Amino acid sequence: MRKSQKSISGIVLIAILFFTGIFTSNAQTKKDVGLQLYSLRELLPKDVKGTLEKVSQAGYTQVELYGFNIKDQFWGLTPVELRKILDEYHLKPISGHFNMTPYFETGDEAELKAAIDAAKILGLKYVTIPWLESDVRNSAADYISVAKKLNYAGKRCKEAGLRLAYHNHDFEFIRYGNETGMDILLKNTDKALVDFEMDIYWVIRSGLQPYALFKANPGRFAMWHIKDMDKSDPHLNTEIGAGTIDYKAIFKHAKLSGMKYFFVEHESNYKPDMIGSIQQSNRFIKQQILK
Repeated sequence: MRKSQKSISGIVLIAILFFTGIFTSNAQTKKDVGLQLYSLRELLPKDVKGTLEKVSQAGYTQVELYGFNIKDQFWGLTPVELRKILDEYHLKPISGHFNMTPYFETGDEAELKAAIDAAKILGLKYVTIPWLESDVRNSAADYISVAKKLNYAGKRCKEAGLRLAYHNHDFEFIRYGNETGMDILLKNTDKALVDFEMDIYWVIRSGLQPYALFKANPGRFAMWHIKDMDKSDPHLNTEIGAGTIDYKAIFKHAKLSGMKYFFVEHESNYKPDMIGSIQQSNRFIKQQILK
């Protein structure tokens, strides 16, 4: 082979590896749609196996868990037992919402440790903080304290081969002087230790736009919750594509935000029912957003 041919071949090979790397590093492929299982909270505790089968049949390939506690684990199932069911229906668990109220209130690490242990067994990538009780979020100083605890928990997760994420509602956008609680969390958490899961519905319901947060904090929002806002009552959800949130436009900023995974979440106003609702949302996403 001539030197020039070798050079060209080398360039081609590098290009192939480069683009392959881009696509393989994209954690959620175009065919993957995730579901936050809290959407089916009335069904799961009664029939975990049957409900997860319906999630798979509805077209979902990734899930985010909820409901863990030290005593009952996941609806009476151990992480080992739950993983077996998820594997059976080809559902990849990416993240879990783990309540850690005692940790944020008193520094008790029991639930943090239990969450990390469960996450490792399940093969999760993220341990996600879903909620803060009102007694730990009443001032800028409170949010600085929360940020410190997030950094510590993030360090513990990183040591275990996991990532920590924080999920917002609307209360994080209350202002304390010139900053919101969310501003304080983003500014005072270590990017190397703490990611964020943006609940887009709550951002918009708070009167803000996701793009503004993405632009101000590029790469921080590794996960999204997507749920739509009912056209007649913004306090209610509706199926993706049936409401007022323009997800086609928002998804154009996925790279800027740092999004690797997204999860459909539906909390109210299911049409025609819970399973029918997640089916409709999945269909719209695949046909209109990920096409």
